[in-house]
Amino acid sequence: MTALTAIALSGGLDSAVAALRLKAAGEKLLALHFITGYEPVDQVGDQRHRLERLAARLGVELAIIDCREAFQREVVDNFVDSYRLGRTPNPCVRCNARIKFGVVLQQALNLGASRLATGHYALKGRDSGGGFHLYKGIDGRKDQSYFLARLNQAQLEKTVFPLGAVTKAQVQRQAAEAALMLRPPRESQDICFVPRGDYAAFLTATGRLAPLPGPIVDVAGRPLGQHHGLHAFTIGQRRGINCPGPAPYYVVRIDAARNTLVVGSAGDLMTGGCRVSDLRWLQPPAGDTLRVSVRLRYRSVEQPARVTMEGEKAATVRFDAPLAAVTPGQCAVFYHGREVLGSGWIESPLARG
Repeated sequence: MTALTAIALSGGLDSAVAALRLKAAGEKLLALHFITGYEPVDQVGDQRHRLERLAARLGVELAIIDCREAFQREVVDNFVDSYRLGRTPNPCVRCNARIKFGVVLQQALNLGASRLATGHYALKGRDSGGGFHLYKGIDGRKDQSYFLARLNQAQLEKTVFPLGAVTKAQVQRQAAEAALMLRPPRESQDICFVPRGDYAAFLTATGRLAPLPGPIVDVAGRPLGQHHGLHAFTIGQRRGINCPGPAPYYVVRIDAARNTLVVGSAGDLMTGGCRVSDLRWLQPPAGDTLRVSVRLRYRSVEQPARVTMEGEKAATVRFDAPLAAVTPGQCAVFYHGREVLGSGWIESPLARG
């Protein structure tokens, strides 16, 4: 009997072409679409109709997975709580580990599939000892390995990334040749559950975070003004500070314990490293210290660094050259060449000097 592969079908171009490529390779497919509870109400019916037409065009059965409760608990509540603590979270990284390759993967297995495919631009491999490896996709502009860095070996074993070895241009061409009649892809960096990218409005609308005005001070502690709520700021931000000065101010630190916004010059944003917690390794280090390239945000450029372990779950990361706007709550992903070694959540930048 041919093994069944589930494909996470969003209705967009990438997942549809991933399904096409699997079908062309002779895979038996089941399409899964998961709902989060944050889909625009006026678009739900239209989206369901488009998904059904797409599944029919692909010749696959479609199942709808209800992830609303888990998505709220694991992603949205964590997002709000992180801002309350003065952090800037990355919900997409968390969603991949907890929802797509957590809840949805488990549902796929429950429905008889042996693995879950997605439209991520990433590659995986397997070594002679049976261990799995995660690599960047070949299209450097679309590589999404950063978002998958929190997966573990058991999850990676059951993943398929049909687009890892192709470029976005090739995917677009294949979709056109297959006449899939897809809407143009939405290349947005907005978080899917935050309408129009207005984080501050979303956070207060949840009722879990109440804006609390407080002081704005410079790095020496001198008062400069008042903010209307720390949730409206992130490290490196320039807009919205509204404090006159001889040069632009940037957010340098968010002191949630004192409800204080600390601002300074562009130079004050520079730091030589950071501390990370909740380490997760796809390839465990051989010793307590290792050389890596580290990426601190999805769109940031990797930088050479040295990671020094502090127990099993924490480490200090020291950059070869100072970096700006190191942000608590973001994910630090460690690479060796094209391979993802592991990751950790940024706790704090190291003290200057």
